[in-house]
This record gives sequence, C-alpha cells and structure tokens, in this order.
Amino acid sequence: MLWDIKMNLTSFCFLFLCSLSFFGVSVMMLFNQQGFLIEWEIVSLNSSTVVMAIIFDWMSSMFMSFVMFISCMVLYYSGSYMKGDYNINRFMYLVLGFVSSMMFLIISPNLISILLGWDGLGLVSYALVIYYQNEKSCNAGMLTALSNRVGDVAILLSIGLMSSTGGWNYVVSAEEGQLILIGGLVMLVIMASMTKSAQIPFSAWLPAAMAAPTPVSALVHSSTLVTAGVYLLIRFSPAMEGSVEQSALLILASLTMFMAGLGANFETDLKKIIALSTLSQLGVMMFTLSMGLSDLAFFHLLTHALFKALLFMCAGSVIHSVGDYQDIRVMGGLVKFMPLSVMSMNLANLALCGSPFLAGFYSKDLILEVAFSSELNLICFILLVLATSLTVCYSFRLVYYSLSGDWNLSCSTAVGDDDLTITSSMFGLVIGAVVGGSLLSWLLFPSPEMICLSPLMKMLALIVSVMGGLIGYGLNLMSVNDSLKSLKSHLLVSFMGSMWFMPFLSTYGVSKEVLKVGVIYSKSGDSGWLEYYGSQGTHRLFMSVSAQLQVAQDNNVKIYMMIVMLWLVALLVVII
Repeated sequence: MLWDIKMNLTSFCFLFLCSLSFFGVSVMMLFNQQGFLIEWEIVSLNSSTVVMAIIFDWMSSMFMSFVMFISCMVLYYSGSYMKGDYNINRFMYLVLGFVSSMMFLIISPNLISILLGWDGLGLVSYALVIYYQNEKSCNAGMLTALSNRVGDVAILLSIGLMSSTGGWNYVVSAEEGQLILIGGLVMLVIMASMTKSAQIPFSAWLPAAMAAPTPVSALVHSSTLVTAGVYLLIRFSPAMEGSVEQSALLILASLTMFMAGLGANFETDLKKIIALSTLSQLGVMMFTLSMGLSDLAFFHLLTHALFKALLFMCAGSVIHSVGDYQDIRVMGGLVKFMPLSVMSMNLANLALCGSPFLAGFYSKDLILEVAFSSELNLICFILLVLATSLTVCYSFRLVYYSLSGDWNLSCSTAVGDDDLTITSSMFGLVIGAVVGGSLLSWLLFPSPEMICLSPLMKMLALIVSVMGGLIGYGLNLMSVNDSLKSLKSHLLVSFMGSMWFMPFLSTYGVSKEVLKVGVIYSKSGDSGWLEYYGSQGTHRLFMSVSAQLQVAQDNNVKIYMMIVMLWLVALLVVII
C-alpha cells in the first residue's frame, strides 16, 4: 500500500476514534452539568498571572467531536481526490496542522493561549490557499491573510485591555460579569470574530479562499476557521448582552446574510456559490448570537457543519468528474451519470434550505420562530425573511443548472461515480445530514418548549421557502432562451452579483489609497528622517566617537604629555 494511502487511512481511523470518544465525554458532561478547567501558571507579573489553560466542558468536547468527525471524512476523501498531486504528504500535514490549530482554539479559555490556535489557523489557511502556487491563489491568500490580521490585532489589543482584571480567562470573567466594565473590549472581540467569520465589511476573503483545494474548502467552510469567530463570541456572549455592539452586530449580520444570498443567485462558479451560502449561514449564526441565543447559535453551528462539508465534498466529486470545470453553465444532466453524488448533493441542499426533518430544519426553523416571536426591528425582520427565501432560490438554481436540465459537457468526458474512496467518504456525512439535527436537538434541548405564533407567522418560513424555490427554478428556466436580459441593467446586476463591490473595495481600494500612503510614509519616514536621525545618525555618531577614542588609545607620547599638562593646570587652579 502506498504511503499516502497509509497516511490517509491512519488519520481517518485515529480521528474517527477520537471523535467517538469526545462525543461520549460531551454527552456525559452535558447530563451531569460538569466540566474541567486545567491551568498551568507560566509567569506572574505584579497582580496578573499568565497561565496555560485548557477547558473541557460539554461544549468544547462536542465541538471537537464534530471537527474530528468531519476531518476524518475529509482526509479519507483527500486520499483519492489529491492522489495525483506530487506533494500529497505536504497537503496531509497542512490539513492535520489546520485541525490541530482548531483544537487549540476550542479548548483555550484564555486570551493568551487562544493565540496558539487563532494565529495557527491564519498561518496554515494562508499556506493552504496558496497551495496551487499560481497568481490567483497568491492574491487570494494575501487577501485572506491580511483580512485576518485585523482580527489578530484586535485580539492582541484585547489582551492588553483585559490585563486590568488580573487574568486572561475570558470564560470565567464573562460569566462573572467582569468584562462588561472594560470599555472597548467587547467591541474588539466582536471585530476579531467578524474578521474570522467574514461579516461585512470583511466578507471579501471568504469566496476568494476558494482557490484552495476542494477538501480544504470542505473543512474550512464547515467546522474550522470561519466558525472560530462564532465560537469565540459564543464564549463571550454573557459579556455582550445589552451592549451597543450587540445591536450593531445584529444589523451587520442581517446585511451579511442578505448580501451573500443575493450574490449567490448571480454567481456561476460552483464552489463560490457554496462559499456564499456559508457566508449567509454565518450571518444567521451571528444574527442568533446578537439576539442573545448562544446555545441556539451553537446548535446551528454543529448542524451546518454536517451538511456544508457534505455539500463541498459532493461539489468536489462533480468537479473532479467533469474535467475540473467549476462553471455550472457547462454542466447539466449529471443525475443520469452521477446518481450517488447528485443524491448526496440534493440532500445537503435540502438540509441547507431547512427542509423538514433534515439536519438544517431543527436549528434553522427554531431560529426563525424565536426571531419572529422576539422584539425584532422591521429592517432585520425583512432581511431575515428575504435571506431565507434567497437560500432556497440559489439552491434550486444550482440544481437546475448542474444536476438537472440538458447535458452541456463535451461527449468525450467520462462522468461517473466510479471512485469508491470519494463516494464512500460521503456516507458518514449523509447520515449526519439526515439524523444529526434531531439527535442534537434531543441532547441540547431535552425539555419540549412551545413557541406560540399566529398561523401566518408560523407558516411564514415554509411560504417564503416554497416561493424562493419556485422563483429560483422558474426564473432560470425562462432565462435560458433570453440570456442577455442582464445586460439591460448591467450596473445593478454587477452590484448585486459582486457582493456589493466588496472584493473591489477590499483589494483595489486598499492598494490604491492605503498602500499609497504607506509608500509615502516609507519614503519620508522609514527611509527618510527616521533613517537619518535613527540608525544611520546613530551609526555616524558612534563612528566619530570611536575614531576619537581610537586616537586617544594610541600610545602617543604627545597625547600623554598633553593630558598631564591639563591635569597640572587643573590642579594649580584648584590650589590657587
């Protein structure tokens, strides 16, 4: 057996067993309502103590269980998807490093120790985005790295602010209410979480990160990296309640999920459509958090991870089979040739839309009903309803273009579900997408609760979903014969289809203005006055002083006689 297959299977078995173990531990801790906090003191400075802390409670154990389960399926899937790559061992090590960084982040209740996972995710994600080493990947990697550095700076500033509490254990401090008194800390943590979870105005990097291999996308967009910001805010949620920042997050999350759903309806790249759906669901999680429902946001985080990883793996199977095309307009009729992958993809799409009794239904329907029954302002309510409808709309558009319809590929392309490694790795996630939501709802919300709404509000989620599906399928059915309609309103279509010009503003706008100022500062500052009076000036001063000392240190009789004469003159002056 080849080394890459050995490594592939070894990683799969190890992570799968760890996933089962952590899930059992999390259920036990959930029922017993207990957890463990382990601390090692590293250094004590005045009244502040720097410690290495690890937390094991039901939330961290369950999240680690899901991350390991998805990772083991993705690694097994990668053994076949990446087997033609010359650097497959490097790829496997990078993915394992990515998973390890996420583990550090999950079990760290300390703002200093969380940097191991937080910066590790940023570093390894950059290495994975530029994996294919072309210009597009390098640009996407730089955009990803620089966007996430904003969040890293916010975390570092939060560490400085939180030193006033005498420690950096944010889980305990948030529950005790100590963090509410520190001005600006909640704002910095929310900013850090928004960069990692790609909320407006930091949304441009998430579709750009699709330059990474598809197995990485399945891992990044389901349970790692983009969910790190949501998880951090779930831990900080007690300190966020009632703050002004929470209201601002509500507006930004609503705009994010609406913007992503709108953009996905104009996108033709298969992976970018799924990436925009991830962005929309991250907006739903942030929306739920901003209403103070942290347990419900965590519930949706876990269910979303199951069907989103399955959706990316099915997309990878389709892309791999149709000759590495990603444009959905050159696909079509795949249900006749790839029934297993198409069935799994439809299942994941229905779970994403919140179809009854699939994984997404239990979390998404509960979020909508709680939002409808809460004191929600009209703008956020409209944006939530429209985003729900747009989710079904772009899902049915994707089904129309790629899975049903007419065959658009060349006749020489061999399409099929022949690779057993790729198809068998989907089965675990298919089971999770079907029964994962109900299982988690029984575990996390064991006591039944009734949400009383009017018949219209109770049926509103179903009505807008059906309308969105009909519009998404019907409009694309009509636009086949008249594909140039969008040219009549080109500016509007460009605005809606390009994430409201956010990639343009995040790249060209920054490079045109901010970097220009940086060049001026570099020439006049670093290479100008600071150089003249800094390192070069200091160098000249030391050189002149050392030259004079060198002359004084030479064994010259004239110098010694001069020094003696000066001493004698000084002595006579003192005596007189």
